[in-house]
Amino acid sequence: MTLSAAALAFAEAHRLAHLATCGGDGQPHVVPICYAVEAAALHFVVDEKPKASKRLRRLRNLEENPRAAVVIDDYDDEWRRLAYLLLRGTASVVRDPGEYQRVVALLRARYGPYRAMPLAMVDNPLVRIAIESEHFWSAAVTAALDGSASYRERR
Repeated sequence: MTLSAAALAFAEAHRLAHLATCGGDGQPHVVPICYAVEAAALHFVVDEKPKASKRLRRLRNLEENPRAAVVIDDYDDEWRRLAYLLLRGTASVVRDPGEYQRVVALLRARYGPYRAMPLAMVDNPLVRIAIESEHFWSAAVTAALDGSASYRERR
């Protein structure tokens, strides 16, 4: 599916998302990620920040269960400013070198630290989440439309 213009703009305006995965053991796992979003997919790369292992739990989970969810949100003590975007889809590791280079270029444009990292397919897996549904909620937008906070979900 293609993201709505509002959802795409919201995702592009933000810098941090939270990825939720669940492996075969049924245990949920949520981690913050840097990402690049396109009309029908969200991507993240396993970068060079220090990690205990290159065999990350998020990757193991996605091998066992490719279903994933990503949340991008705004919190404010003034609750009329609350908003979030929930994306659900199926994840896969990018195997095409052209797609890998194109998306890494997008990530480097968004995140300065990636510009200095030697990201390579062999050492730094890039994951594509093919978006299957979006759930976009904004207290400010929906209150302006009908006087109450509500949501919009698309599949």
